Amino acid sequence: MYPSNPNIMKNAVDHILEAKAGAGRDQLIPLLQAIQEEEGYLSEDSVVKVGRHLRMPASKIFGVATFYNQFRFEPLGKHHIQVCRGTACHVLGSATVQEKLQDMLKIKPGQTSRDGMFSLEVVACIGACGLAPVICINGEFHAKVNENSIEEIIENCRKSEAQS
Repeated sequence: MYPSNPNIMKNAVDHILEAKAGAGRDQLIPLLQAIQEEEGYLSEDSVVKVGRHLRMPASKIFGVATFYNQFRFEPLGKHHIQVCRGTACHVLGSATVQEKLQDMLKIKPGQTSRDGMFSLEVVACIGACGLAPVICINGEFHAKVNENSIEEIIENCRKSEAQS
């Protein structure tokens, strides 16, 4: 249901909260999950709105959300890079790959580059141990990566953006 004043547009967060009009505090995690699913991350504005909706301080909601590593507070980059840090990847050099990515992109895990091109996430295990070390970019796996191959992979991502 849209407001009678057409100048006031509701966003995805408003619609999610409206659909959960009677939600109590026990619905905090599902609400945050729904918002992140829709918007890609939890903005400061969305945390404040959830706080008003549940009659909870935004600081409490932020505290709960930061406890769980599933929640992001920045939008993902156009190229979302996941670095596997599972046992096989770790033993075969994923720490070096992660460091190289951080140096090249000037970001740390959980951050997005200033230009919005890249985001970096460290994951416990991608499930491709036989291909270790592995990274995944937007669902595409890159096997047996190293410092040299990472440079080429990132350069190819940049080239693909320049062409589009």
